[in-house]
Amino acid sequence: MREVKYNYRDLGLSNTKEMLLKANREGYSVPAFNFNNLEQLQAIIEACVEMGAPVILQVSPGARNYIGKDMIPFMAKAATSYVAASGSDIPVALHLDHGPSFEIAEDCILNSGFSSVMIDASKYDYDENVALSKKVAEFAHQYDVTVEAELGVLAGVEDEVSAEEHIFTKPSEVEDFVSKTGVDSLAIAIGTSHGAFKFKPTDDPHIRLDILKQIEEKIPGFPIVLHGSSSIPQQYVRIINENGGKIEDALGIPDKQLHEASKSAVAKINVDSDGRLAFTAGVRKAFMDNPAEFDPRKYLAKGKEFMKKYYKEKIVDVYGAEGAYKKGTERK
Repeated sequence: MREVKYNYRDLGLSNTKEMLLKANREGYSVPAFNFNNLEQLQAIIEACVEMGAPVILQVSPGARNYIGKDMIPFMAKAATSYVAASGSDIPVALHLDHGPSFEIAEDCILNSGFSSVMIDASKYDYDENVALSKKVAEFAHQYDVTVEAELGVLAGVEDEVSAEEHIFTKPSEVEDFVSKTGVDSLAIAIGTSHGAFKFKPTDDPHIRLDILKQIEEKIPGFPIVLHGSSSIPQQYVRIINENGGKIEDALGIPDKQLHEASKSAVAKINVDSDGRLAFTAGVRKAFMDNPAEFDPRKYLAKGKEFMKKYYKEKIVDVYGAEGAYKKGTERK
């Protein structure tokens, strides 16, 4: 084993193993929220503390570059310190979202204090996906870091992830894949889609709960992950458009369907676009309400306020995770 620059436990972080197993046992899903800056991180961690919900703080490769990989461990430590100071016991994981290579996953583990990583080799053929996912899992497990892999392909665009076609996960492959790779959770493709422009108004967005059930039967009790699960809340689309924005024909997966999935083997649901929309709606409204405003603390605070409020609602309506852990003291 090589020396790590930051041990994730020293940062107050947890890996996802017990978090996801507890979620499966108790019939909810763990919120997995992406962040790109301090205000988004504050919105996420405050919402989860106040709701008593565990959280997986997700960093995409693009966000990692934007924030600066040397800054990320300190942001994670700030988040876990906030949790402790609030009197909450929610576990917090720091997770690499859609890691494109072994090298990036390795760097996150050794140099940035990540407690969990995803290796997304879904663009390769089955055998290559197995080989790369196994390589990452074997390396990560030396450091007690958990690993997520993906089987199937989600359509849509988000950060560096882009695919034109949706390829459903084959239930016949999941048992073999999990057994050969040794990964700790599996992202599947059952109808969700990346980005804000998932579906058109004429579409009928839905997830294939029948495929999910077949996968559950093949790998009972194994943590399943849903990517591309933003519902694209229309109230924020409307606020953005009413305040100088232009978000057209954006629809997502209905909350009701996601909540149904959360009560099954789906132990982790990823949301990114919803948070971006809520944050952007707050910032745009702040500028329209006060066009002379130039203090970032004022308009970014409004973005944080919108994002936090929305995620508190989503923890109840989608994840069913409220009160899974001790709630912290609410801070204004």
